[in-house]
Order: sequence, then structure tokens, then C-alpha cells
Amino acid sequence: MEKILVERSLRLEGSIRVDGSKNSILPILAATLLCDEECIIHDIPSLQDVKVMCRLLEVLGAKVEKHGKNTLKISAEKINTCEAPYELISKMRASFLVMGPLLARCQNAKVYMPGGCAIGMRPIDLHLKGFKYLGAEIKSESGYVNARAEKLTGNYIYLDFPSVGATENIIMASALAEGETILENAAEEPEIVDLANFINSMGGNIVGAGTKTIRIKGVKKLHKTEHTVIPDRIEAGTYMVAAAATGGDLLIENVVSSHLQPVIAKLREAGARVEEYDDKLRVISDGKLNPVDIKTLPYPGFPTDMQAQFMAMLSIAGGTSIIHETIFENRFMHANELSRMGVDVKIEGSNAILKGSSKLSGAKVKATDLRAGAALIIAGLLADGETEITDVYHIKRGYSDIVEKLQAVGADIRYAK
Repeated sequence: MEKILVERSLRLEGSIRVDGSKNSILPILAATLLCDEECIIHDIPSLQDVKVMCRLLEVLGAKVEKHGKNTLKISAEKINTCEAPYELISKMRASFLVMGPLLARCQNAKVYMPGGCAIGMRPIDLHLKGFKYLGAEIKSESGYVNARAEKLTGNYIYLDFPSVGATENIIMASALAEGETILENAAEEPEIVDLANFINSMGGNIVGAGTKTIRIKGVKKLHKTEHTVIPDRIEAGTYMVAAAATGGDLLIENVVSSHLQPVIAKLREAGARVEEYDDKLRVISDGKLNPVDIKTLPYPGFPTDMQAQFMAMLSIAGGTSIIHETIFENRFMHANELSRMGVDVKIEGSNAILKGSSKLSGAKVKATDLRAGAALIIAGLLADGETEITDVYHIKRGYSDIVEKLQAVGADIRYAK
């Protein structure tokens, strides 16, 4: 099994370029099924999740060709099957996003229950509620969901919670539906906007993405397009935290700073200096950090995908910090692993109470999920001795070349068998 070994590495310096967004490219790849012409997509990150989604598209009948390092050409002229197989769906949750496009394109979709990181219950009931309101008949049995609709018709849909996945799936199903769909209490994430822009570039009619009310007027057909994925705000935030924690000076390139305002605000509150430019951010820190309190919220609030990394950083802050997790009920699994390295953290329900000024020591730890793995790397940069991280496949699901990028700015980090 592959491992990541990390040694204490203070003052990371240099520049890191952020790749295209993982949470944008996966729904966009699913959305290529809506069109029977070629779609060209640029700035695709080299991630295991992307490989799984591309394989799923191929199984469904699409042609996927890689051009250069980060461009894909996808043609779903023919869809050979409307059944998404268990062995692919079980590998990541985002694979469930093919259900909306399959339902819109084929009037039928059979998709197994999704897998992914075990960070808590992420039910698909809101996805299915949306499909029902569009006219689909839903049957759930033996671990899979079967949706059928002779015709999808636009409707008013209110989401009980602003689920990102449900918002994306309903947008895609509505893109080819008859009439207008009004989606209320929709997720507002930048990745939703990117998906809507991609569909609109194919001839779709989506207005309001990035707000709580999205209007989708169905069209009869979508056409070929070319699109560049937005930068990954969580990858950018991870390197920003690494710079602040290690007392570093990092220039983070290929970013949209407006997507990162909650992270920027909390880093400044912790004592780091953050300079914003057109498509870059510079984080400068002396390593002397203040405690801060964090409450995770749907966008534009503080992202749940960044709380693990902040936990690692705040372990060395000069005081007590409290992290309140409101999105997922099981997203503190990394706390046990960080405790093995000397982090003084106590979990009380949905709160993590961190006593700062911890002296960290390298240990054998496990990446319990994607962002937990990033947090362990940051902790390893701060710890005396060697940190050995296993289950690194989680990290590779969301970070392209993270070891190589950190090595280039002075981190003592490497892969090992």
C-alpha cells in the first residue's frame, strides 16, 4: 500500500498553481451526457474521481479522449445503457450525478446507491424529490434507484436543504424538460454556476445560478461546446492554510479570490497576511497564530471541506478555538488521527474544542477521508519526526500532484511503499 511520509517543514516559500475544480468537473462530465455532440473541456485535474467518472461515461456509451495533460473531448452521441454499474457508483458519491442527464436524455435511469468518503449521511432523497416533481416515477430496491418518465415537465421545486448534488442533478434533468423549472433554496456554490455556464454554452437556458432561486427553461436539444473549468477553491484554501501554519510565504496561482472570502477572512483573523490579486493570492505568515472560532455553513459560508485543514493549523495557535460543524454529522473522524500526533482536541457533539500551542510529533496515521488526508499532511509539516500517512487514495481523489507541488515549495514530503 502506498504511503505519504512527511517531515517537519517550516516556512514554505514559492508558488503553487491550483488545478481545475474537482467539484466542478464531476457534474460537468455528467452533463456531457445531455448532448449528442462533442464537448471539449479544459483544465481538468488529474484525479482518481475524474478517472472513475470518465470510465462511467464510457460504460454508458460515450467516447472519452484525452488531449494533452488536462483536456478531454467527450462525445455522447450514443448512450448504450441507462444503467450505471455498482462497481463504479460505489467508488464515489458524485457518480450519482449521471441520473439527471440519463433521465433527461433516455427517459430512464437505473443507478446504484452512491459511495465516497464516509463523512456522514448524505441522502439522495432531495435528488429523487426533484425528479418526482419533474414527472418521473421512482422505484428504489436492492440498493439501486430506477427512475422513468415518458416526458419530463418543468415544475416549482423547493429544496428542504440547499444540497449541492440535488441542485446539480435537478438542473441537468430540467435542461431538456418541457417548460420552466423554478428551483428554490438552491445551493449557491461557484461550482453550480460553472455547471450552469457549461450547459448554457451548449444552448441551455439557466438563469440565477449562484443565487437561491434558479430558473431553468427546457430546450429541445443541446449542441457542442468548449469550456474551461473554474479553479479549485478547496485546493487553493488547503495550500493557503499550509502557508499560514508553517510561517511561509506562498503565491497561490489560478484562483478566484471571491470564491475564498470565508477562508481569507479566517486566515486574517488568525494573524496571517493575505494579499489578493486578479487571479492570485499571496499568504504570508510568521507562524504565530491566533485562535479563531469557525462555523461551517453552505456557501457563501465557511466551507465544511476546509474545517479539517484549519483544525491542523489551529492546533498550534495561541489559545482555544472552537469548530462548529453544521453540514455533516460525522466529519470529525480526523480528530482522532490528529490526536495521535499530539493535537489537543475534544469532540462534543457537533463541536470540536481545540486547545492551541500543541507540540506535534510525527506518528503513523490514516487518511479517513479526502480532506482529513490534507489535514494530516499539514500537521506533518508542523510535527517533529516523521509522519506516515496511509490510505492515501483518499487524498488522490481530490488533490492532483499534492506531493510534487509541496516539494517544489520546500516541503519534506514523499511517497513510499
